[in-house]
Amino acid sequence: MSEVIKISLPDGSVREMPQGSTPGDVAAAIGPGLAKAALAAKVNGELRDINRPLEGDTELALVTSRDEAEALELARHDFAHVLAEAVQALWPGTQITFGPATDDGFYYDVKAPTTRDPFSMDDLPAIEEKMREIIKADKPLRREIWSRQQLIDKWSAEGETFKAEWAAELPENEELTVYWSGDDWLDMCRGPHLPSTGKLDPQAFKLMRVAGAYWRGDQNNAQLTRIYGTGWLNKKQLNAHLTRLEEAAKRDHRKLGQEMNLFHLQSEAHGSVFWHPHGYQIWRELEAYMRRAIDGAGYNEVKTPQVMDARQWEQSGHWGKYRENMFVIPDEVPNTEDEGPIVSDAAEWMALKPMNCPAHVLIFRQGIKSYRDLPLRIYENGCCHRNEPHGALHGLMRVRQFTQDDAHIFCTEDQIVEEVQAFCRLADRIYKDFGFTYAIKLALRPEQRFGSDADWDKAENELRDAVVRAGLATEEFGWEELPGEGAFYAPKLEWHLTDAIGRTWQVGTIQSDRVLPERLDASYIGEDGEKHRPVMLHRAIFGSYERFIGILIEHFAGRLPVWLAPVQAVVATIVSDADAYASESISKLQAAGIRVESDFRNEKINYKVREHSLAKVPYLLVMGMREAEEGTVAVRTLGEKEQRVMSIDDAITMLKEAATPPDLR
Repeated sequence: MSEVIKISLPDGSVREMPQGSTPGDVAAAIGPGLAKAALAAKVNGELRDINRPLEGDTELALVTSRDEAEALELARHDFAHVLAEAVQALWPGTQITFGPATDDGFYYDVKAPTTRDPFSMDDLPAIEEKMREIIKADKPLRREIWSRQQLIDKWSAEGETFKAEWAAELPENEELTVYWSGDDWLDMCRGPHLPSTGKLDPQAFKLMRVAGAYWRGDQNNAQLTRIYGTGWLNKKQLNAHLTRLEEAAKRDHRKLGQEMNLFHLQSEAHGSVFWHPHGYQIWRELEAYMRRAIDGAGYNEVKTPQVMDARQWEQSGHWGKYRENMFVIPDEVPNTEDEGPIVSDAAEWMALKPMNCPAHVLIFRQGIKSYRDLPLRIYENGCCHRNEPHGALHGLMRVRQFTQDDAHIFCTEDQIVEEVQAFCRLADRIYKDFGFTYAIKLALRPEQRFGSDADWDKAENELRDAVVRAGLATEEFGWEELPGEGAFYAPKLEWHLTDAIGRTWQVGTIQSDRVLPERLDASYIGEDGEKHRPVMLHRAIFGSYERFIGILIEHFAGRLPVWLAPVQAVVATIVSDADAYASESISKLQAAGIRVESDFRNEKINYKVREHSLAKVPYLLVMGMREAEEGTVAVRTLGEKEQRVMSIDDAITMLKEAATPPDLR
């Protein structure tokens, strides 16, 4: 064995180091500043501990806080371990389970000792203080390799029944690692970790909340307490995140939906939305906008059944792959007078549709299709039902009944790239009309899938090629490929919108599918007179109307663009003597197509201004005797302090322009 190893660095240089050197040694050899800043290393592309010895010649990249993605993941992982150590230090006998990093922080699932109640929000200040103590102690984080039996023996001896159960299921031949925090606490973990707890900023984390959880996610198992925290590299990042959370709370679509009287949810229809007139007006405007868009893009709108025979879902593959998410209905209930549901033994099973695609294939199959009929673009505002878990439901963002702006394009192999390009252009125009920027990501084949590898190769390359040709596979559009995240029948392009406070929302998709046409026997007659399978492109832009409306409410903080606002103007009188002029003005506004309401109540004008501002009405048109005599109106625009006085005709012209949808301007 050579006594030196060669280290290839990102700048192209090569360093020779003694056998057994660590990335930390390499950093120290380069300079003391880098040695202090280095947090971890990428060894042949794999993220590793800074103090883990190198096995031989390698490509090495040192990770510092400037490498924010990797540094944040390491920090959040370490915050989770420090959290578990702190809880056990404060309450001996606490059992620990697992604690991963999350998108904005970390959590750890723990079981309180039998001598006390489950952990609560009241415990968080003490845990935070203990965590800061552990961080300031700058305890080394040290990796060791243990056998499975060592792990089982340790956890069993210490009463860590959850860890012992998990350790017993680990493969004997796999390298199993533990990490010590100093010399007095350890956890089993794959790593990597920072070199010591002192690399964490003690002011860069905050414990946020506690929640119930079940061991291994199974409600039949023991109940645990999940302690959530948010963790960052420094206090400035933490404060910025807390400010975003505060702003997000102000924009919460559930709160604004109530204030603006848009919708409500209740247990009688769990996971489904009760739309109020103002909320449904937003829906109608979006639906009209999307119809204009799809009509202009050559789509044919259809309507398909809500309930279909289970055999159809078996043939499509959804019954086997998606059954737990479907609402299933027996088609025969022989005796409705007895208590409890009774299903006939002879009943055949139906299901509420969780998606529209199989029904669209059935429409395509009606009559013989020629290659001259392709591409055939079928669109539906399709109402679907999915049996989401109760705990996952969240306002408009995750529901059980939703309506998709769903379409399927049946095309030949040669038409795929052109059709995907056209969809990219359509989506780009629509998202820009709403003021969104976006990133495009390509979700690649999952482990559980239908179809051959050759078909998947082809489908993935077609989507990739279309985005490249459309000029969107660039850093500007956040292009990224996501291994394993495609649907079971097709890869997909995803559009991730960025809202006004920097959050991202995955909304639009297009998927290239050769599986469903094969399973449901869709075909067309080619130029050669033979039968061929069409390719089926699944696509949506809003995703679902419910979720898109929720995103819009939060993006605009309730101050929707005038064309979307359910009430575009309120005419408010100062004195009752102006009521006649105000009524005449309302008639003119309505004739011009403005959605206007009146407020002739005997209330002070400042009270009316506050009330309609809370309801996010874009324009308040104030009228008193002076305005009635002069044929004018005082216009108060939402969010502006100063009012403008103008003629009623000029006000109508201004409102008509503001209320015109962007695609009609």
